[in-house]
Amino acid sequence: MLAQRTLKSLTKAVGVGLHSGQRVELTLRPAAPDTGIVFRRVDLPEPVDIAVTAESVSDTRLASTISNGGVKVHTVEHLMSACAGLGLDNLYVDITAEEVPILDGSSASFVYLLQSAGIVMQKAPKRFIRLIKPVEVREGEGRSLKWARLEPYHGYKLSFEIEFDHPAVSSTGQRVEFDFGSGQYAREIARARTFGFTRDVEMMRSHGLAMGGGLDNAIVMDDVKVLNADGLRYQDEFVKHKILDAIGDLYIVGKPLLAAYTAFRSGHALNNQLLRALLARPDAYEVVSFEQEREAPKGFAQLAPAW
Repeated sequence: MLAQRTLKSLTKAVGVGLHSGQRVELTLRPAAPDTGIVFRRVDLPEPVDIAVTAESVSDTRLASTISNGGVKVHTVEHLMSACAGLGLDNLYVDITAEEVPILDGSSASFVYLLQSAGIVMQKAPKRFIRLIKPVEVREGEGRSLKWARLEPYHGYKLSFEIEFDHPAVSSTGQRVEFDFGSGQYAREIARARTFGFTRDVEMMRSHGLAMGGGLDNAIVMDDVKVLNADGLRYQDEFVKHKILDAIGDLYIVGKPLLAAYTAFRSGHALNNQLLRALLARPDAYEVVSFEQEREAPKGFAQLAPAW
């Protein structure tokens, strides 16, 4: 049986929120089979649980925010991406503020935290959402066109294309494809950092955003170049971060996908619209598990390798 996974022990991190700038403590704890990933706001008089589902996403401006009534957790996508990359099904995330810490701006720190806690198999079948028919969402026309699509595929692969008219971005690869069957999430995707432009920082901060952002947790560019002294981690780091975000955004559906995802200039909002469009089409997918590991797509039965 291809089994569900959780942590062997708990692990903790302390950091600041990218947008709030608030100090936040994060505790990642094991959870029972079929729990899913649940965020728990432990800073409130009565702790509040927010289960991760496509419907729990309440805001997609610059990050993915989930909520339960009026209680929110912002910027969940990098941690969710790490969970998807390591095949974690069940996890409690205790958090002492309303935003997940940005750490180094990628998902690499979360991968390290999760792997250091240890990952164990559980006595329950891992369930996948397998695409049967294509589902697509589109927005805008001409130069403002954006779209994202899911299609049937025996495995999970993602293809993303960006289009930034900026010298530092244009000189790098703006299209990348990544197949989970490679088992190389930690090496090829996880280290890609979020990025932004100095010209946008003042505007964002006037709206209470990017208060915790800086050169130690983001790629920052002026009008012509990357300002980080150490440069880029990957030649195509910009588009790889968009893939990292998409992996996290799509894992919010609550189960790993068996599908091919293709996107052009997509973002958090369109990714969530795609999930909602999928769930609105019961004829387009089925929930499956694998009694024999050999029946599963390549790369899903093995634990992800360490660095």
